[in-house]
Amino acid sequence: HILFVANTRFTPGSPNEAQETAYSVRPHVLAPSSDDALPKRNQCKMTGEKPTKEPVEKAVALGRKKKATALAVCKKGDGIITVNRVPLNLVEPELLRPKVFEPVLILGRERFDDLNIHVRVKGGGQVAQIYAVRQAIAKVIVAYYQKYIDEASKREIHRILQNYDRSLLVADPRRCEPKKFGGPGARARYQKSYR
Repeated sequence: HILFVANTRFTPGSPNEAQETAYSVRPHVLAPSSDDALPKRNQCKMTGEKPTKEPVEKAVALGRKKKATALAVCKKGDGIITVNRVPLNLVEPELLRPKVFEPVLILGRERFDDLNIHVRVKGGGQVAQIYAVRQAIAKVIVAYYQKYIDEASKREIHRILQNYDRSLLVADPRRCEPKKFGGPGARARYQKSYR
């Protein structure tokens, strides 16, 4: 392959501007001639072997409340729990913070010590988001124990959470009922007067 390189001697305002640009031809290698010269994608440059990744122990769970949806991802780690990249002990509103801590307090901190849980939540209001987060945390710890620990401890965790509050594991199906005409709300009707 040949690459053309322009050698320019440019003097502003000179009459022979066009003639002052001379092109010199320099052979330049753009691509190697053989396919073995460069390592292929996802190959080690030194050995030519594909890098081997250790499989990550990961469990994922969804929590829902009204219009809020929380996605929790649980991996091996050092006990960090975050909600939208904010640590669990700084979650707002402060009045509802104990609600988010419920799964951790019920099951005991030692079950969470070697796990990292990251929760992303969107939609809904503040209260709905808090309830979606607590459900996602409870469901993801059950899923992780079922997948990577053992069925007996998963059943025990499931039983403890279910006995405390069923909404930690089962989504609440209730939704806001649409308003109808003839009244200010879904069921209430306007006042009727005869005189």
